[in-house]
Amino acid sequence: MFAQHDNMTLGIEELKTIAKNLRKDGLNSQQIADELSLSQDTIQWLLTDSNSERPTDVRVGWRTIGVRPARITAIGEIMADVVLEEIDEVDTVVGISINGIAFAHEVAQSLDVEVAIHRNVEGEPGSGALSNKYGQVGGGKKVVIIDDVLSSGVTMSQTISAIRSLGGEVVLALVLVNKTARNEVDDVPLRGLIRAVPV
Repeated sequence: MFAQHDNMTLGIEELKTIAKNLRKDGLNSQQIADELSLSQDTIQWLLTDSNSERPTDVRVGWRTIGVRPARITAIGEIMADVVLEEIDEVDTVVGISINGIAFAHEVAQSLDVEVAIHRNVEGEPGSGALSNKYGQVGGGKKVVIIDDVLSSGVTMSQTISAIRSLGGEVVLALVLVNKTARNEVDDVPLRGLIRAVPV
């Protein structure tokens, strides 16, 4: 497995070093996975110096989009168009931290609806909590969840569960890149602007 990082190709040993340095900087496994655009399974493998078989993964580098706000806005408008194609009504768009937040903001702005944030917290893979500072998801609100990449689906599943526990109805999960063959997560339709599946 090789990865692209800031215009240079990295090997496994270099990825291990980067992952371990990010851990030393205080990032949890989910945050490291977000930073490197790899699955949490791959991050666990990189951090443990395991001799076990390396997980199959696809690293997604979208830094070219992320460095320019106009590009994030353009992707957000495309995502909003997909939302309108898929569902009739949405009340709140939830961005999964950290990488889904910018896209969710743009989608919510384009659709003129509330925006909310599901942030990472320490604990099991995918653990998170909805922030009370932003839009709300309870009371039967129809909710769209936005993230940058779907790998295992653990974080998306945790986010769906958190919204449902508050009484929200998740009507769509939308990602920039779907690294699976899945078209749903926990009975919620899943759409990706791009599908990148190892063959």
